[in-house]
Amino acid sequence: MLNDSLQTAAPVGPQALEARTYSKVTWRIVPFLMLCYLVAYLDRVNVGFAKLQMSADLHFSDAVYGFGAGIFFIAYFILEIPSNVILHRVGARLWMARIMITWGVISSAMVFVTTPMSFYVMRFLLGLAEAGFYPGVILYLSYWYPSHRRGKMFAAFAVAVPLSGLIGGPLSGIVLHSFSGWLGLAGWKWLFFIEGLPSIAVGIAAIFVLTDGISKAKWLTDDERGLLEAEIRADSAHKGEHSLLQVFTNARVWLLTVIYFCMICGFYTVGFWLPTLISSTGVKDPLQIGLLTVIPYGAAAVAMLLISRSADRRRERRWHLALTAVVGGVGLILSAAFGNQPALAMVGLTLAAIGGLSTLPLFWSLPTSFLGGSAAAAGIALINSWGNLAGFVSPYVIGFIKDVTNSTNLGLYVMAGALFVGALLTFAVPARVVNR
Repeated sequence: MLNDSLQTAAPVGPQALEARTYSKVTWRIVPFLMLCYLVAYLDRVNVGFAKLQMSADLHFSDAVYGFGAGIFFIAYFILEIPSNVILHRVGARLWMARIMITWGVISSAMVFVTTPMSFYVMRFLLGLAEAGFYPGVILYLSYWYPSHRRGKMFAAFAVAVPLSGLIGGPLSGIVLHSFSGWLGLAGWKWLFFIEGLPSIAVGIAAIFVLTDGISKAKWLTDDERGLLEAEIRADSAHKGEHSLLQVFTNARVWLLTVIYFCMICGFYTVGFWLPTLISSTGVKDPLQIGLLTVIPYGAAAVAMLLISRSADRRRERRWHLALTAVVGGVGLILSAAFGNQPALAMVGLTLAAIGGLSTLPLFWSLPTSFLGGSAAAAGIALINSWGNLAGFVSPYVIGFIKDVTNSTNLGLYVMAGALFVGALLTFAVPARVVNR
């Protein structure tokens, strides 16, 4: 006790204070945000596993599945900007809780889907409920971390995506394998019901865990709050003021929107089609498919952290993002070219997951480096909402092509091409703006 008191009273140097403060902030908010995104992403893409049984039970074509999987993003597009502006005004604590509780309820209610139209309606409602979550977290992290620290934080948050695959893949496979017919319900219905419940619980917890900003963080000392506020002010000095009109007419913002659209094509090709692509190699047991998804998602989790750490350490964004996108595109091409050879196809799918998933935290270091305040709220939401329309285009295009050609290969080549285009466009963003 005496030692503790002496340590508390002893003066702390600037570097030690900085290290302690950011460590405290990170451990306070980032693991919880990762948990939020893990259950969010699970609810968003568990439809990819449900498809293994649902399409046959309800006689859905691949085009019906692709449209239903993608219509989520039309709703997301409609409400994303208003949602992010509301979050900026009322605070993350209550708004994040609202988002997570409503999407958990709707996700569990997917058990009532019986027709293509009811499938479309429920996926649309899920998109409305979740609109604003991802860009809201990106905005929220920008309140706490200066630009040169955000890459690692975005990656730590986004690693929840491959973690959801590591956890959700085997879990989804177990539910489909073991719960089919229990209490008279199909396995895919149990999948939706069970995996919606954690979102409700985490949404309630958000009310008690999240803090709306540095000034309200009673768990920080005065010195720690002062340090954080000074760093954010210094980081924002070069950004200038942007009105909402300037954000909507900013050519750089629209360029980033196009780049993000291309990256999302690869991201959701992996998210929505990975179970089907593994199944097409000859693996049919849902449990085995779920276990095999651990390989690409596990590799992506490690790569995401290492690549983002490298980008932060070197304060270089464009080459890291472009090369990562190229890796994802090459992986999609390999998975298509060697689809009849399971081992080589898994190598391709692993590269596709590494590249497709790792682009997101790298990308979000770009707009947050020059947008701040309400402009950041609107700009991030604008980029995310328009860019996420690729979440509609990607699964629908692949599903349509598969129905026409009886193969996903051409669709995978198209999505690989989108990643290559995004990689090239990255170099149109001035290095001096984003390499901070």
